[in-house]
Amino acid sequence: MKFVTYEAESRLRVGYLDGDVVVDAGFDGDMVAFIEAGAPIGTTRKVDAAVLRAPLRPRTIRDFLAFEGHLLNVFPGLGKEIPEEWYERPAYYKGLPDTVIGPGEEIPWPAYTAKLDHELELAAVIGRPGKDIRAADALDHVFGYTIWNDMSARDVQTRELPIGMGPCKAKDWDGSNILGPCIVTADEIDPYNVDLEVRVNGERWGGENTKAMHHTFADMIAYASQGLTLRAGEVFGSGTATGGSGLELDRWLRPGDVIEMEAAGIGVLTNTVGPKPA
Repeated sequence: MKFVTYEAESRLRVGYLDGDVVVDAGFDGDMVAFIEAGAPIGTTRKVDAAVLRAPLRPRTIRDFLAFEGHLLNVFPGLGKEIPEEWYERPAYYKGLPDTVIGPGEEIPWPAYTAKLDHELELAAVIGRPGKDIRAADALDHVFGYTIWNDMSARDVQTRELPIGMGPCKAKDWDGSNILGPCIVTADEIDPYNVDLEVRVNGERWGGENTKAMHHTFADMIAYASQGLTLRAGEVFGSGTATGGSGLELDRWLRPGDVIEMEAAGIGVLTNTVGPKPA
């Protein structure tokens, strides 16, 4: 199924898609509570004039670097090589759940950057808690998958990364993480065979199939759960798909650009870049 969070009559509700029609799931709570409860569908009704929002306000968000092709495209221009450690473990950074927005929302342009960039990712949503999860069992803990547009302020990132603390203001501003348009349940998608593509103003900028992931979602979940309980509603990002960012092309977003991110079996996440602050 394709589950969504929608807004109607100034209320946010959990629903699902029946074709292009939003159907209320008959649940009084948000998406994380819905997932925790086992996704119980109650009395349903079709919803007129529903507006899709971010499918969930994640409990936490972790972003990995799973695509070697992305790094091979980026690192030479930075005078760097991929470190051997990258091949050995699926490292990640943590983002801010309250920065998440959804489909159709305008992407804010933070005043402190001149180089705004998108990042095309597939994301897994944890559905069942667990600790010290074996890789062989890890996908049993996934509720479903969605698209993640992980925005970056590239000029700021260049100045922050040498400090060794990871991305800071290069990633953290209101609206810097976009999820959607829905969460496709894990039984309906093979996360290791999903075609990903990003288009800007209708032009294809890049994409990749998830077959190319060096680190799998199972590896990520097993690594992150060492000594730590993962809980329903946490989001794990694949990292940027090969060709999924402007950085790889030395092309940069402009105000008014329309970004479309498509994942086979999930749909299209569409957003417009907002104006630069005066």
